[in-house]
Amino acid sequence: MSAVTHHTAPTQFVEADGVRYAYRRLGSGGEVPLVMLQHFTGNLDNWDPALVDALAAEREVILVDYPGVASSTGAFATTIAQMAQQIITFTGALGLEQIDLLGFSIGGFAAQDIALIRPRLVRRLVLAGTGPKGAPGMHGWRKDIETHARAEVPTGEDLLYIFFAHTETSQAKGVEFLGRFMARTEGRDVPSSLASRDAQYDAVLEWGIPDHSALQRLTGIQCPTLIIQGDDDLMIPTKNSYLMAGLIPDAQIRIYPDAAHASLFQYPADAAKDVNAFLG
Repeated sequence: MSAVTHHTAPTQFVEADGVRYAYRRLGSGGEVPLVMLQHFTGNLDNWDPALVDALAAEREVILVDYPGVASSTGAFATTIAQMAQQIITFTGALGLEQIDLLGFSIGGFAAQDIALIRPRLVRRLVLAGTGPKGAPGMHGWRKDIETHARAEVPTGEDLLYIFFAHTETSQAKGVEFLGRFMARTEGRDVPSSLASRDAQYDAVLEWGIPDHSALQRLTGIQCPTLIIQGDDDLMIPTKNSYLMAGLIPDAQIRIYPDAAHASLFQYPADAAKDVNAFLG
């Protein structure tokens, strides 16, 4: 029997507090499972299969749709605090007492909150392409990025514009990513709705309201933390990854060259190697 991969892992469901959470589970090994929180409007299939499979080669990986997003039912969160509570509820429904946690983009916002309000749950934290609450340049996205991110019918061109650096080399890597993430043909997740898109952007804006004092929250994250970022993120400024690295007490940072928001999709093998080494 062949191993379960990102392309073949079945979508499963678990119910908690009136929400039917859609998730996928694959891989084995590692001290605790790695829960991965997705980007703005992303679903189970928006992860890079090359990244997920490389992580799952060394540990159990759990992907999940937020409530109201894609195949999960329930009310979608309009604040990151609500989203964090929803994911905590999900982990409880699966009986997970401790996890490693990887949050990408808006998922990284929620991951920070989870590590702060349920520290006993999170053993190690990975923050990719994300930024802290209240930091400079976080109150929404610049106009061209917002236009592509909020497209009613997102295209590959929109993803390339947002996720990858505007260089020939990075865009070429982006095209390779598009081929990988569209390769699953059976049992694909459903697209996210426009209503969930708008709720998530409300959450992005609330998180990003300028608030210098909110940065002190980061000093409360006590678990070891790995920060992953591209050297020129057009969506969430790279400088804020350095800011997080300076304020989280036990943090290390990895910056990938010629990369933007989705550096972990541009360099899936490198990112998986770095994450696996960090998680141990």
